[in-house]
This record gives sequence, C-alpha cells and structure tokens, in this order.
Amino acid sequence: MTATTEDRLRHMNDDARARRNARLLAIGQALGGSGSVIIISSGGIIGHMLAEEKALATLPVTCYILGTALSTLPVNLMMRRLGRRAGYMFGAATGIVAALVAAYAIHVGSFWLFALGTLLVGPYWAQVQSYRFAAADLASDRFVAKAISWVLVGGIASAVIGPQVVIWTKDLFPPFLFLGTFSASAVLAFMALILMSRIDIPRPAPPAPGDGARPLSAIMAQPRFVVSAGCGAVSFASMSLVMTATPLAMVGCGLSADMAALGIQWHVLAMFAPSFITGRLIGRFGKEKIVAAGLVSLSVSAVIAISGLSVWHFWAALVFLGLGWNFGFIGATAMLTDCYLPVERNKVQGMNDFLVFGLNAVASFSSGVLLNLAGWTAVNLIVFPPVILCIAALLWLAGTRNRALLPE
Repeated sequence: MTATTEDRLRHMNDDARARRNARLLAIGQALGGSGSVIIISSGGIIGHMLAEEKALATLPVTCYILGTALSTLPVNLMMRRLGRRAGYMFGAATGIVAALVAAYAIHVGSFWLFALGTLLVGPYWAQVQSYRFAAADLASDRFVAKAISWVLVGGIASAVIGPQVVIWTKDLFPPFLFLGTFSASAVLAFMALILMSRIDIPRPAPPAPGDGARPLSAIMAQPRFVVSAGCGAVSFASMSLVMTATPLAMVGCGLSADMAALGIQWHVLAMFAPSFITGRLIGRFGKEKIVAAGLVSLSVSAVIAISGLSVWHFWAALVFLGLGWNFGFIGATAMLTDCYLPVERNKVQGMNDFLVFGLNAVASFSSGVLLNLAGWTAVNLIVFPPVILCIAALLWLAGTRNRALLPE
C-alpha cells in the first residue's frame, strides 16, 4: 500500500468520525442555542416581573452574558487539558443546574436568584460557542467548511425551537408565568448532555516546548488585532444592546410576549442563516468590506427602530440587527485569524471572546437602564457613535496597509 493510499484512507476514516461528530454537535448547537434564545426572549420580561427596581429588568440577561465572558478563558483551559467531550459534558450539566435554579427562582418570586440562574448558564454557552471549531477538529481540508456549516444549521434550528418553547410552555404552570419554560430548558440541556457524551474527539497533545508562540501582549499590540477585536466587540455589543431591550419595548408598546418571542426568532434566523454565504462573500469582497457592511446594517436597524413602534418596525429592525451581527462579527473573526500563528490560536481566541462578551455584558446591562430612563429611541441612538468609530478604524487600517505597500 503506497503512502498516498494510506493518507487517503486515513482522511476517509477521520472524515467519517468528523461527520458523526458534526451531526451530534449540530443537534447540540440546536439544543444549547435554544436555551440561549429562551433567556434572550424572556429574561427581560421575567426580570421586569420580579424586580422591584424596573431599571434592573435586563440584569438577568446581562448576568447570562457576563457568565459567558467570565467562562471563556477557564473553559478554554479546561478543554485543552481534559478534552472537548469532558468539557462539553460539564457545560451541559451546568446548563441543567442553571435552568433549574432559574425555574425555582420564578416559583418563589426571587429576582436575584433568577439572575444567579442565568449567570450559571455562562459556562454552558461559552462551550456551545466552540462547537463549530470542534466540528472541524478531525475533518480533512475538503470537509472542514461542510462540518462547520452543519453546526450552523443547528444554530438556525435553535431560532425556531427556542421561541416555540417559550410560546408553548410559558403558561404551563399557572400562576407562575415562564416556570414551564425554564423547566423545559433543563430538559434541553439534559438532552445535550447525553449527546455530548457520545462525541469522539481525542484529547489534544500537550504543547511542545519552544513552539515559537509570541506573548499575548505582543499579539494584542498589532493594529489589526485592535481593529478586528474592536469591530467584533462593537458588532456583538450593539446587537446585544438593542436585542435585550426589544422584548421589553414591544411589551411596553402593548404587543404580546408571543409577538416578542417571534421577533427574536426572526432575529436569530437572520443571525445564522447568512452564514452559508458569508464565507463566499468574504472571499469575493474582502474581510474589511463585509465587516463594514455589517456595521451599516446595524445602523439601518437603528433607523428602522426609531421610525415607528408597530410590530413590523420591531421585526424588521431585529432582522437587520441579526444580519449586521453576522457580517460584522464573522468578518471581524476572519480578520482576527490574520493576527496569530496556529500555535497561538487558543489563547488569542480566548482573549478575543473575553473582550467581546465583557463589552456585551456592559451593553446588556445598559440596555435596561437606558430603556427605563431614556426610552426606546435612546437605546437605538447610542448604536451610531461606536459604529462610526469602527468604520473610521477600518478606513484607517486600509490606508495604513496601502501606504505600507507603496515603494519608498
């Protein structure tokens, strides 16, 4: 048997394992993403029901994002040492506990206990975020893109499952509104735990000494890192700022919680569905232009939201908001890959996620305060300054690169 034939057989065997893993991870993405959608679409409404100080209504959603931010680096370290299967099983188990704590908090009417429950979701969601990378771990070069796409299909499924769970379970245990929703979320996490016990990804080899990795500070000092991380964080935080406030604003305008949940469904679909073509668009037009298109879409969302208070204004704004996140965040992530060597990947991705979700937590908390103190228009107006700053940074980076290419 020739070396070429042996390599071909090895890739076939690896792709067979990769396909099986990708299917399991896609279902896991659908289950874990549904839990996230449940918090986003109902967390602010529940917070408003339970909190004495209504300005704190979105704090539970903020705690969910803060828990994710605080978990990104420890979760990354855990999976490097114990492997993805052990890490993902731990994350799903944490999701079960978190959902049960939140359900009990609703039963006893405790706002702060409910916020604790959403905070505990953080490690679970931090690991769900890495499912797309895990799908590519064993895949050959020709199967990597398809493996990632399969996981993204799970994200699209979560956009349908999550809101429907809210609609069908929120009145399950009267008079405790949404108690059934978080009980169902615990069931979804338990199903994910069973699935994650069946993935087949070997533990990573320990890092070799003298691998040539640069200090993290040196990598973060690169102008391209600063701009890409900044654009990614602003894209995610701007989306989070408006998205978190939208269900509360819709209910405050006399629309139903079901209409708010359906709006979040269209929003999450807009977040994930374009992912099938985003890579091709980046290849054709360039990373920076796609990021800029995402930032423009975020601005369009704010303009639509300010223009009216009908259900169609809210839903259209949410769609453009999701599309802006997709182009802005995925494009910025692609820019980030130019900043590090393969051996530096884990620590740079972990730090980037920490920065992204840290700013996200600030945006989410500010969302409720702004909505309560200044109103829906103010929530959307605040999107413009950071978006304009990021577009200026992209233009500066392009100019710097072009000047560097000029002969002296």
